[in-house]
Amino acid sequence: MKVIILAGGKGKRLEPYTTVLPKPLLPVGDFPILEVVIKQLKAFGFSDIILAVGHLGNLIQSYFGNGREFGVKISYHFEQKPLGTVGALASIKNLKRTFLVLNGDILTTFDFSEFLARHKKNKNIATIAVTKREMKVDFGVCECDDFDTLKRYTEKPTLRYLVSMGIYLFEPEILKFIHKGKKLDFPQLMNILLKRGEKISVFRSADFWLDLGRPEDYIRGMEQFERIKNKIFNPKK
Repeated sequence: MKVIILAGGKGKRLEPYTTVLPKPLLPVGDFPILEVVIKQLKAFGFSDIILAVGHLGNLIQSYFGNGREFGVKISYHFEQKPLGTVGALASIKNLKRTFLVLNGDILTTFDFSEFLARHKKNKNIATIAVTKREMKVDFGVCECDDFDTLKRYTEKPTLRYLVSMGIYLFEPEILKFIHKGKKLDFPQLMNILLKRGEKISVFRSADFWLDLGRPEDYIRGMEQFERIKNKIFNPKK
């Protein structure tokens, strides 16, 4: 199965670090975060990897090469212009079977094998990995009707959501909704699919997961890495 790792973003929220180093090469423990992701995928049996790169992509290619050193096969898709989070998929060749797409800056103990098994069982065009997140609102929240009459008042509520983990399984039929050279983000694609009546599955995960795009999450990832690295690199033990 082909795996496409999205590693082309500029990482603006992590500037100034990402002005000279692409976000996927920022270190977590003794490794760049993208190396952690690749070694994790290899542990689950994924070895055919395409890196979709843009900003400072030459540095990523210089570090990983053809992937032989890491026990995988790596090829590259260079974006000539930003195409959003899924726009590049239309230009990647030979996506003729189920393929995995994930962000190159996530730290997780995610079970890719169970994810794939669930996707195959449901037989839908796409499956999104999701996890629970809570958001504390530091204000009193007023709910009113159309006549501005107060119906409910909640002091500093906690909102609970299922959020995307940046890990997806797609069937090749999804490519007919993505047009070559056109910018398209993941939320737009999902809404297009829903409007067309396509069925999309979600896979709920309780595994450790962090998107390292924000400074506070990157710091937390570095703090937690030693605790979880054995499960990342040896998930089947």
